[in-house]
Amino acid sequence: MTPEIDDYFAAVKAEHGADSLARVEEMLEPKRRSDQRHPLQQAAKWILPGIPQQPWHDPYAYAELLPLVTALEDNHAQIKSEQDEAWDRSRNSFSAYEHYLVRQQNWQALYLYREGALVSTSEAVAPTAYRVLKENAVDNGVICPLLESHFSTLLPGARIKPHCDLWNFSINLHLAVDIPAGAGIRVADETRGWTEGRCLLFDYSFEHEAWNGDGAPRTCLLADLWHPDTTLPERAALTVLMTEIQKLMAIS
Repeated sequence: MTPEIDDYFAAVKAEHGADSLARVEEMLEPKRRSDQRHPLQQAAKWILPGIPQQPWHDPYAYAELLPLVTALEDNHAQIKSEQDEAWDRSRNSFSAYEHYLVRQQNWQALYLYREGALVSTSEAVAPTAYRVLKENAVDNGVICPLLESHFSTLLPGARIKPHCDLWNFSINLHLAVDIPAGAGIRVADETRGWTEGRCLLFDYSFEHEAWNGDGAPRTCLLADLWHPDTTLPERAALTVLMTEIQKLMAIS
């Protein structure tokens, strides 16, 4: 770690207790045993110990996330209407999704939150989703500032190849906005479909893939949220730590 990160960790521990970042420090140990991971988590870069090895989660089970889940589902009809209009009339608001592993033209994204802030230009394009996200994920710190929220549209025939995301201390929420037949998602050993207007929640440090059929675009509204089993001191430290790591990776 850099001296700046060491100093920040020391400040967090001074405020919250000597053991408040024990799991984060354990995660960074160079000889951390890979056999402590689930076999389908091996490709993730950072695994915070003590997070349950559970691929799928009940989106209604966490009090911290429930206001967002409820608001998204309650506003689904308006969110879908506005997304449809954006797709038809404001296609330049969408771009090829840039995953850390790949960039796909047949995987289109309209970003609502990115690089630690709301994307202000998206408010006019998708006002209901923007408002719901701001009020129920951004203002209360539920969203992970290291990542993003976006409309994720898979064009007909598109497939996202099996992969693990970078870490397990955030979790992925999907609102099923527009779901044609033939669309599906696998996380670890279980394949599911989306139910339009409802949410799915899963740990994307596990291997996962998604696909769409040949009929119509498949759209979900995705939000990267802090895993409910992380603490506030851990979230603060992880934000600083991973921001610095991402800077160093970009330089190298």
